[in-house]
Amino acid sequence: MVHTPRSTRRGALLVSTAAVLGLLAGCGNGSGEDVSGEPPASSAGTGAPARETPSPPAAAPATSSAPARTASPAPPRTTAPSGGTTGAPATPAGGSRCHTSELRASVGRNDPGAGQENFPLVLTNASGRTCTLRGYPGAAFVNASGGQLGADPRRTPGTPVTVTVRPGQSAWAGLTFSNPEVSGARSATPAGLLVTPPDERNPLRVAWPGGPVPVSGTASSVRLTVLSPGTGP
Repeated sequence: MVHTPRSTRRGALLVSTAAVLGLLAGCGNGSGEDVSGEPPASSAGTGAPARETPSPPAAAPATSSAPARTASPAPPRTTAPSGGTTGAPATPAGGSRCHTSELRASVGRNDPGAGQENFPLVLTNASGRTCTLRGYPGAAFVNASGGQLGADPRRTPGTPVTVTVRPGQSAWAGLTFSNPEVSGARSATPAGLLVTPPDERNPLRVAWPGGPVPVSGTASSVRLTVLSPGTGP
């Protein structure tokens, strides 16, 4: 008879007991399911794809449904002439040119000196408006039938100025010639003098009060000066 140590027998008994308990446990649940009541553990992320929390969409830049308005340039402003009228340009302060029909001509008093005769030819504004005169008038001596005596007067060099004449005011030009009795020029006595305002065609006729005037020969020239304000020097 073989002698088995006690410790060996005890170990074999424990193994046999464990095997029997394992068979009893397997026979107690015929379905083969785990009856522990706890759900099987699962590793995170292995059953279904992980859902990412959707981030809010980026805000779209604000846009206006209406098209942007482009500022149009302001129309140029126009200033109406003073007086309230807009259809015609403003009249200059000095008025427009004087016409023959608005004037009256006359011959002033002689102011002789050193063999010269000096008469002022005066143009007076006989109209009801203000007008202007500028430059040299025209002049011609005429006989009773209207024929011209002598040559046209020459112009004495001078600077023309614009003379503004209100109703009743005047402008004058000097008419100068050598005394025929002194110069020896051939002479005649005019019946009248034709005076034409600057830039006009129609003359004004006035009586000539100055006696004989040179019409030809030596020193027969008659001279005119530019118009100045007033009725004489």
